[in-house]
Amino acid sequence: MTERTKTAAFALAAAAMAVAASVVEPERYTPRMLSDQGEAFYPQFRDPQTAKTIEVVDYDESTATARPFKVEFQKGRWVIPTHNNYVVDASARLARTAAALVDLKKDAVVSDSVQDHAKYGVVDPMDSKVGGLTGRGKRIVLRDSHGELLADFILGKPVAGKPGQRYVRTPGQKRVYAVKTDADPSARFADWVNADLLRIASNTIRRVLIVSYSIDERMGRLANMEQVQLAQDGGKWTLVGAAKFSEGPVRAMASTLDGLRIIDVAAKPPALAQGLRGGQIELSLEAAMSLRQKGFFLSPQGRLLANEGEMIVETANGVAYTLRFGETTGKDDGRYLMVTASWDAARAAKYGDASGSGERIAKDLSARFADWYYVISGEDFKKLRLKRADLGAPAPAAPPPFMPPASGAGASVPPPPPARP
Repeated sequence: MTERTKTAAFALAAAAMAVAASVVEPERYTPRMLSDQGEAFYPQFRDPQTAKTIEVVDYDESTATARPFKVEFQKGRWVIPTHNNYVVDASARLARTAAALVDLKKDAVVSDSVQDHAKYGVVDPMDSKVGGLTGRGKRIVLRDSHGELLADFILGKPVAGKPGQRYVRTPGQKRVYAVKTDADPSARFADWVNADLLRIASNTIRRVLIVSYSIDERMGRLANMEQVQLAQDGGKWTLVGAAKFSEGPVRAMASTLDGLRIIDVAAKPPALAQGLRGGQIELSLEAAMSLRQKGFFLSPQGRLLANEGEMIVETANGVAYTLRFGETTGKDDGRYLMVTASWDAARAAKYGDASGSGERIAKDLSARFADWYYVISGEDFKKLRLKRADLGAPAPAAPPPFMPPASGAGASVPPPPPARP
């Protein structure tokens, strides 16, 4: 046997022994790609209560834009910095999100190739260097009260055939894992705020007045007015001026009021908000521009008007809500909404409430409503602003003139003070 033949034989024998070893004792054979499989992504992140900030970035393929969203604990309350520090009760949702991400394990390595990132949906939505609109994941960042990083993930597509698992990558790393997690935090404002904006229980509604009109901005007058006046007593609805009507849309309206969901907010100028809290608007240029841009106007008589009409809702405790429907937002089929609230003792007495509790409720609501233009969905707007045709009822021969309820119920704003010389 020549030296070359001997060397080849030894090489083949060594290879055979290596294969045998890998079969007999597979634990000794650990490919580099699987070296971290089963480890925790962030071993120091063990307590979900330490998370005081969550940042979620989703990607909208239709507009090719990343949508950032952030919730943060500031000065003893949860706020949404991406929405003018709107205050929310987000502690429970954030705790659930953090708990779903705490001590997350690298269950199975599936790829070490950058070319596979789009396939698994783990392309960083914030990465502007990556071409293509598809394959981008949802990025979630958790921080503690000092701003220190607790966890940072890119959540990708669900793993086919394995419920409860999805592909995950950490930013800056090539490796993609299949991970068992039910975490899927939303980047939509509506999913983080309470649906009960008005705090109205539908069975407490006693009277609803819906006024549709158009505005003659030059004269400050209303035109093309139509009114729908409804009353509820003992769960039975009646429509003023009609013996018969369809109750289905009315009950849908009441249900919408009960759980009215806002999909966005916009902050009012501070001076305008302060004026609304005090019931006196000083119509500065900033306030006038802000109102007009959202579809609201002050008449020469000081009445606050809305380009899509208004509705007044009176409840059993004497609280009256005025909802004014403004301009569309131009995105997501949203519409601006202004809400004011007031309380009247005579109204409460008429409905049999002598507790006076409505006065405190109206003050609390007024303080909360004053700072914000709310945005509601177009679907909810249609359910709220009913017309007689929606109820299968003919228009009355001579509709009564629209008069604000007693004490204004937030339907009228006192005229601004005279301009100083």
